[in-house]
Amino acid sequence: MADKVNIEEKLSLFDDYWNPRIIGELNGQHVKLAKIKGEFVWHSHENEDELFYVISGVLDMHFEDRVEQLKPGEMVVVPKGVMHKPVAHEEVSILLFEPASTVNTGKVKSELTRQHLDKI
Repeated sequence: MADKVNIEEKLSLFDDYWNPRIIGELNGQHVKLAKIKGEFVWHSHENEDELFYVISGVLDMHFEDRVEQLKPGEMVVVPKGVMHKPVAHEEVSILLFEPASTVNTGKVKSELTRQHLDKI
């Protein structure tokens, strides 16, 4: 049985930054919501692609050779192995779609690393 998910309702359940929550699972993938603000760490994912979809705010996705600015309704897929760093000058709400095995900071260990995510 499939249950519908209200994105805005789920976003209202938390206020912290850089701490994704799982809102759905399919075919070994997690659908996650996160609120972000400030700079993340430079990192890559050896075996996983990541999809970032901006719900609200403006996200600057830094790559080694450029910065892509994402506005609400825009997304980017970061291929496995590509170094990247999300930056949000103001609060940004994002939806992430990535394999369940994905650790948010890749092999980089920092205070922002989240090994175990809550389901909401």
